[in-house]
Amino acid sequence: MRTFYRTSLPVLILVLAVTACALPGISLADPNAESTTIAQTLAAIIQATQQAVSAAFTPTSLPTITSTVTFTFGLPNRTPTGTESPTPAFTPTSLVPHLSVSVPTNCRNGPGKIYDQVGALLVGKSVQVYARDPSGMYWYIRNPNSPDEYCWVWGEYATLTGLTSILPMYTPPPTPTMTPTPPPSFDASYSGLVVCTGWWPEIKIKNTGEVTFRSVGISLKDTDTSTSNYNSPDSFDDNPDCTTSTSRKTLLPGKSVTVSAPGFTYDPTGHKLRATITLCSNTGQSGVCVTDTITFTP
Repeated sequence: MRTFYRTSLPVLILVLAVTACALPGISLADPNAESTTIAQTLAAIIQATQQAVSAAFTPTSLPTITSTVTFTFGLPNRTPTGTESPTPAFTPTSLVPHLSVSVPTNCRNGPGKIYDQVGALLVGKSVQVYARDPSGMYWYIRNPNSPDEYCWVWGEYATLTGLTSILPMYTPPPTPTMTPTPPPSFDASYSGLVVCTGWWPEIKIKNTGEVTFRSVGISLKDTDTSTSNYNSPDSFDDNPDCTTSTSRKTLLPGKSVTVSAPGFTYDPTGHKLRATITLCSNTGQSGVCVTDTITFTP
């Protein structure tokens, strides 16, 4: 804007000077020539003014913009600081359920102790599990003693691996019909008094049950004198007199035997005696045992 003012001021002075030259005091030969001269002068002034204004607003040069931004593409260089370990290969853990036991465990043909034992899983052996029972306490595996068959093993001492939740649930087979074994039983009775370096009551025993007996224990008490004697041999011994004796290792079902009760050092005749007799299926008064008591007076 300041350049425009500096250029316009001389032009205005020039216009005024020309105009002053054309004042009425100046004589011209041709009035029309005067008008033409003035018009031409004004046209020249206007043109000069336009050129001056145009020059004032025409830039002589434009600034040059130099970009200093540098774009770098790609990944930065990395200097390794050590030896990189290769990524370990992924080894999937087996999802198939397996079972092992911490103590030898029976394998049965059903999930429960009422079923027959058909095999046993030993410590250190791992087997595949194929099913479970509704209680979650028994597991269905191949019979360790017969691989073509299957059986149920108790999970009390078991360690399981794999996805047991995917195992099917098997309905237990019907409970086996079991005929209860009659309890062991016997009959006992007083059969006489043997005198031979002492007084020995004789007792007759008959096995009335289905269990074979292998040991006998007899406690004999004289209730009149409170004298008691006891013996428990692993055989059925009889001393019918002072010179002979018999002995049996077992008392089979339906069989009878006479045994000598513990003797007294005095004659118990006329005294009330009580004999408590215990018969057992195993030696040493063990196994299945049954007891009976009889009283008698020699």
